[in-house]
Amino acid sequence: MNNVVLTSIIVAYLGLLFFVAFKAERNSKSRWVNNPYIYVLSLAVYCSAWTYYGSVGIASESGMNFLAIYLGPVIALPLWLIVMRKIIRISKQQKISGIADFLSMRYGNHRFLGALVTVICVFAIVPYISLQLKAISETFEIITDETSYISTSVWDDSTFYIAVLLAVFVAFFGTQATDASQRRKGIMTTVALESVLKLTFFLLAGIYVVYFLFDGTADMYEQASRLSNFEKLISFKGMEAGFDWLFTISLSFFAIFLLPRQFHVAVVENDSEHHLKKAIWLFPLYMLLFNIFVIFIAWGGNLLLPAEVNNDYYTLLLPLQNGNLTLAILVFIGGFSAVISMVVVSTLALSTMVSNNLIIPYGYLEKFIKGNPEKNAGYIKNIRRISIFTLIITAYLFYVKFSYESSLFRIGVISFVVISQLAPSFFIGLFWKRGSAKAVISGMIAGMIVVSYTLIVPFIMNVLGDTPGFVETGPAQILFLKPHALFGIDLMGPEAHAFFWSMLVNVFTFLTVSLSSKGNYRERNYAEMFVNTSDYETLQEGAFVWKGEAYVTDIRDLLDRFLGKKRTERALNRFYLKHDISKDEEKADARLVNFSEKLLTGSIGSASAKILIASVAKEQPVSLPEVLKILEESKKTMALNKELREKSKELSVLAGQLREANKELLEQDRLKDEFLDTVAHELKTPITSIKAASEVLMDSDDMPEELRARFIENITSDADRLAWLIHNLLDLEKLSNGLEELEFRSNKIGETIEKAIGGITQIAHNKGVSIQFDNEILTHAYYDEDRLLQVLTNLLSNAVKFSARGTGVVTVSAEETDTELQVQVEDNGKGIPEEDFNYIFDKFYQSKNQNTKKPKGSGLGLAISKKIIESHKGKIWADKNCTKGARFVFTIPKQV
Repeated sequence: MNNVVLTSIIVAYLGLLFFVAFKAERNSKSRWVNNPYIYVLSLAVYCSAWTYYGSVGIASESGMNFLAIYLGPVIALPLWLIVMRKIIRISKQQKISGIADFLSMRYGNHRFLGALVTVICVFAIVPYISLQLKAISETFEIITDETSYISTSVWDDSTFYIAVLLAVFVAFFGTQATDASQRRKGIMTTVALESVLKLTFFLLAGIYVVYFLFDGTADMYEQASRLSNFEKLISFKGMEAGFDWLFTISLSFFAIFLLPRQFHVAVVENDSEHHLKKAIWLFPLYMLLFNIFVIFIAWGGNLLLPAEVNNDYYTLLLPLQNGNLTLAILVFIGGFSAVISMVVVSTLALSTMVSNNLIIPYGYLEKFIKGNPEKNAGYIKNIRRISIFTLIITAYLFYVKFSYESSLFRIGVISFVVISQLAPSFFIGLFWKRGSAKAVISGMIAGMIVVSYTLIVPFIMNVLGDTPGFVETGPAQILFLKPHALFGIDLMGPEAHAFFWSMLVNVFTFLTVSLSSKGNYRERNYAEMFVNTSDYETLQEGAFVWKGEAYVTDIRDLLDRFLGKKRTERALNRFYLKHDISKDEEKADARLVNFSEKLLTGSIGSASAKILIASVAKEQPVSLPEVLKILEESKKTMALNKELREKSKELSVLAGQLREANKELLEQDRLKDEFLDTVAHELKTPITSIKAASEVLMDSDDMPEELRARFIENITSDADRLAWLIHNLLDLEKLSNGLEELEFRSNKIGETIEKAIGGITQIAHNKGVSIQFDNEILTHAYYDEDRLLQVLTNLLSNAVKFSARGTGVVTVSAEETDTELQVQVEDNGKGIPEEDFNYIFDKFYQSKNQNTKKPKGSGLGLAISKKIIESHKGKIWADKNCTKGARFVFTIPKQV
């Protein structure tokens, strides 16, 4: 394929990535940018050119050994719900922007430790980036059918220009904000897109090899079984292979936490802890899909391609050699995507670490102190941009000088061994308070010396073509010190051997120095803050120990130089409001010092933030006993605050209950007044009528007998009504206060209903209302029959009263379950107005939806019925679902 055409495709693809990143930055708050799937797919930056090409190369030579590098992350991911959640919480609270900041802060904001971690990361990742450039260069040469892999001049090498374009991409989208702890939506969205593309194109290549070049997996297995090295490809090679698997799995376990690019996407770019739940199953699924065809592509390459071709590139060579140029270009784009995502995120993370932990704390702090916000922001951005270009160009030079003869797998594993030197201080420091900065530095340096001796020096000597005597016989022919068989142990491969000894020396040194010497007050202070995760946010705010003299105006002026006046004012206002501190305070306390350090950490790193705050605050040393005393007091204060919060919640609940009780008492008082007014009115009405009739009788001696008889009848009727009203009031009072003793006996509900109907038959007949009841229930139940008759009579009387004259129908029905009886009384009258449903069982309440001009009755019937049913442990209600007429329902238990 013409290299101009392929270059045009590359440029167009890079243009697409620029466009996607630009749109994502412009719409950084939209859901398609902020979701757990973008987060999970960005984690797939782990799958670099090593995965895309190198895994096939390993599988073609060593069979299933390639899987070890993916089993570590699969094992690690379930632990993310505990470990990674803790790391994310700490990082967000402290505005941490990289792993160097994380470790530096854990051990007291130690400047040299941050610089050492940065150097180790650069030492590990620059060769890894060169590996990616090597993959681009070699695949470009393969697909364009060029005869040489390395151009005679940098200016003629397409890989150089691709590296520069990547540097421009990272510099443009990665340095728009000075706060490195802020998320880069544009870059992460392109990484997610590339993760989809590289997986898709790799799966297409696998499907093509298995089902187009061969007749499925069975056919491939049958043909591959005839290869001379087939047994080697499907079996372990004894104890050495077992150790290699163990240590490679351990390496990849550490890498998923410690690689700067993985820390960046997993921690710095995390939007929500809830995304971890999606990541722990979706990311392993992604890696499973990526590796499902690896062994088959390796077999296909061994079967169909010449032995002299580079087996790392079987994925590209198989479609190319069989004339499928379209698929070959897609495979190339997939590999190019794997390279870009790794280079972009690694360079972004490293440039932040280099600026925050090397350049700024060791050279630019004086300028920052004297500068203004605009100049300082410009300094920070330019430092990071220069760092980005320097890192990528350095990686390119390493590729030109050292990577030509090395496999993708070997360079990748060396990088993993180097980065693993951060593991002891990182993981132990999360759960053990005793570790100190001195111990961490000693352990890392000791581990790096071992790695350099056992792995890096032999690698460089091999690349430079020096004699192999050092590797084979050791220095000065001391076999006991052979780099690949240190102290006579030769059961492992070179990488596993270097990992074993370096970890042993690193951990031993770290623990020994930690136990033999104590860290200073800052180290113990941050140890408490990182290790103790109970009530974490409160601990971060309240457990920072600081002693000295600092003025708010000095701190404000310093923050203005980096954040600007508006942002500083907004941040301080939020701080004052949160801690209920007056804005007029002149001196700063430990909380403001801690808060200010956090604000600066995102822009210039934790070590530099500490130094700058120290430049305006006269800090006094704090003895270890004082630190422990303050931390103990802080714990007691937090415990007391927790107890007070719990008591406050209890008091709030009690206050709410008291308000409800008071509200209920007021309501009862109001009801009592209304009740007394209503009783007085109800009693006054018949009394007034009796009095008026009596006076008429007394004053009229010559009243006709017929009229006299009518007045006497009215007096008798009103007296009866008065007696009935008094009787109902007394009855209701007894029932309300539980003074009435019910006589529970076994009765048949059907017979009781028949008795109630018999009592009002004449009234119903006079009005032309029919009463229907099918007495089919003969079940015995325990109840007071006299009282239940009172309820039934009241319900039936109301039903007749509210039914239309001549056309009214009242229906009575009864049902039973295993434990209770249910009785319904329904009429076809006007029904109950919606506004009446909540009041019809209240005392003296009478529905206005009656057929008579003036409501008759005392208004106590339903109230008494409710009390009677409740005395039977039952319920009574008006059915709101009845649309024609009214339906009253009550239930009572069968047994007492």
